[in-house]
Amino acid sequence: MENRSGTLLRVLELFKEARIQLIASTISDTVEYGIYRIICAEPARALEELNRAGISANVSEVFAIELDNIPGRAADAVRLLSEAGIGISYLYSFLLAGKGILIFRTDDAPRTEEVITEKGLQTLDDRSLRSMV
Repeated sequence: MENRSGTLLRVLELFKEARIQLIASTISDTVEYGIYRIICAEPARALEELNRAGISANVSEVFAIELDNIPGRAADAVRLLSEAGIGISYLYSFLLAGKGILIFRTDDAPRTEEVITEKGLQTLDDRSLRSMV
């Protein structure tokens, strides 16, 4: 996004008009532009709406796991990845429908999939995440 006043509002209004539910978001910026990362109920439709409005956007593959809402479960999950030598590029951590949710991108997607399967972590896809909202 352009790093100018009103740009974020434009994106949020676009989602409001399209009735796209945001689940989590974050903004980071540089001098020239801002990066607005979102987790939403309908990523494909969100991308379509942004592109139609002339707003540069793309979809990144991320992992989503569901955890029991018990202190320390996020640390346990991140430890499994760390011990496997997997770096986390960015992460969202929040509660939704009484469950802990971690959504993250790593530097080694194939190995991350292996660890998630080997350790029996409960994954979420777009559909299951949407049903929790």
